[in-house]
Parts: sequence; structure tokens; C-alpha cells
Amino acid sequence: MFDDIRPYRDDEVAAVIQKLISDHGLLSSICSFKMPIIYKLMPGVCRTLLKWTLKLRSSKFHNIEEIQSEVAKYLHHLIKKSTDGFTFHGLEKIDTSKPMLFISNHRDIVLDVALINWALYKSGINTVEAAVGDNLLHQPWVADLMRINKSFIVKRSEESKRAMLNASKQLSAYIHHTVHERQQNIWIAQREGRAKDGIDKTNSALISMLFLNKGKQKLISDYLAEINIIPVSISYEFDPCDSDKAIELAEREATGSYKKKENEDLNSITRGLIGKKGQVHVEFGKVIEGDFADSKAVANAIDQEIIGNYKLYDSNLTAYAELNQEDTKQYVMDKLNKRMAELTKEQKHWLLTMYANPVRAKQQLD
Repeated sequence: MFDDIRPYRDDEVAAVIQKLISDHGLLSSICSFKMPIIYKLMPGVCRTLLKWTLKLRSSKFHNIEEIQSEVAKYLHHLIKKSTDGFTFHGLEKIDTSKPMLFISNHRDIVLDVALINWALYKSGINTVEAAVGDNLLHQPWVADLMRINKSFIVKRSEESKRAMLNASKQLSAYIHHTVHERQQNIWIAQREGRAKDGIDKTNSALISMLFLNKGKQKLISDYLAEINIIPVSISYEFDPCDSDKAIELAEREATGSYKKKENEDLNSITRGLIGKKGQVHVEFGKVIEGDFADSKAVANAIDQEIIGNYKLYDSNLTAYAELNQEDTKQYVMDKLNKRMAELTKEQKHWLLTMYANPVRAKQQLD
């Protein structure tokens, strides 16, 4: 029922790893990123060397847990190198003995869920299965890489309305089955795509999708108790992809559309992972429980938690002050100006806006 979207299981690890280390596209991508000069001169030799290296390194992986432990080591190094400090809070207020459906704001393609996982891992709590859109899985090796690391696929590319509805029903059933029956934590973003403008708003259609599996007789409050939604706020002092997002937003404003460049998503993933982020904080909110009228009311309750728990940094407050022609902290403004050095006036406005919008959101909450 779920074989085409679920993560890989322990008994599939060996075969998937063999497939991955023989994949021409994956080998070429790693070579061009890690050894660009050698790859340009001797692509075949570079791929062969990499393949043997990966073969040796991957021989120790026999199940998903071993892969996750290796990912944890990499993530620890990444957080140390690319942030000025990572903090998390709120797990102590939650009954973590129950399986949870984490719904968070979405700023970074890969790092959002990775940081939630790191907080859970450090707290001795089972890591999540993560939702990933099939729009990011243009290459089969990308899908294999995600599914071998506890990701499941969200079908967004179905061509007919009927196919999309069936895909949504399958996804709804999978999430309920995984949390309620398999007792496995799940993460999904509050809406499709990153909040490039800094506005963290839960799409009520996401909640409607979750309720497709509910059944007409079951109360919303009872179903919420089964899927156990925990809103999560992820706050970055600086976004490594901020100038790219500003360029896209300015182009959309000017022309009404934006066409992605080749490998843009993969480049965003890389920049998001290794780029400097300043301080980063993850706040786990209160469980969404009780009686709600409909999907919109549930989405609104999630927004209250995510926006209310969002940590504002000086980068947010200074951008807001600059746009409102108020006094700014000059050393912070200098950092923002450095990030905007190669942008046009319109693009600069959008970059400041994306940092300022969380301040506005909190004001509207009050």
C-alpha cells in the first residue's frame, strides 16, 4: 500500500547502497562538488576512485540506525562549523513517550528537519521520518538517498485531479499509520516550499490532507489525539540562501513568475547546509489538542504556536527598523549590507523584508 512512498527498511539497505555507489549521476555530482579540477580533467578516473572509496566506507552500514548514526556525526560537525551556536527548548513540556507529528515552519530544504532530528537525537528521542516532495527528486539517486535516511515521498507532480486526490489519501493514511500504529515520529513542513518571504503560515490544505483518513464519524479532537501534532519553530539568525531568495522574490514581483535554473534545488541544499547561519534555535511548541471547527482553525492554532515561539534575532529587528526608517544597530546593519552588496535596490528591499516579516507576524499576534 505504501511501498512507492515509504522509507527503505533495514533489509533493503545493502541493495540500495550497492545501487547508489554505482550510480553515474551521484558519482558525477560528488566529484564535481568535491574535486572539480580533477573531475574536469579526468572524469572517468575521478568516478572510479570515488566509487572504490564509497564502497569501503559503506561496507559498515547494515541497517538504517547505523546510517543515522553516521549522519549524526556529520550533522554535529556541520552545526559546529556553520553556526555560532545551536539551541533547542520545549521538549520538556511534551509527553515524548507518545509518537509525534512535528509540523514546522520551512526555511531550508534539508536543514530544518535535520536540526529537529539533532535535538531529538541529543535528547534520546526517536528521530523522525521526514516528508520530501517529489519535485526535489528529479534524479532516482536523490530519491534513494533520501529514502535510505528515513524520508518518505510526497507526490506533488501527479497530472490529473483524481491522481492528486489518490496521492493525498495515500499520504494521509501513511502518516496516520506511521504515527498511530507504528509509533514512529514524523516531520512535515507547514506548507509546500520554503517561506522565502519569511512569512510562516500553515496551509490549511495540509490539515485537510491529514484529515482525509479521519472518517466522517470520528471527531476532529479524537483524530488529533491519534496523530499528536507538535508545532515547531526554527529560527535562523542569517539565511545562507537569503540573496538567492531575494533575487527570486524581486523577479516574481516584476514579471509574475520565476524559472528555476538547472540544479538550483541541489545548489540551495548545499548552500543551506554549509553556509554561515549565525545562531540557530529550535523551539518545540504545545501539542495541538481539543475541539476545532475545521482545518482552518487547526492551521490557525499551529500558526499561533510557530509564530509565538519564533526567536527574533538582531538581524530581524534591524531589518524591520531599517524598512521603517528607525534607528538600527549599525554593526548588524553592516552585516546585512555585506549580504546585499551585489543586489539591486528591489532585491535589497526583499532581503530586508524576509528578515523583517517575523517581527511583523509577532506584532500581529499580540
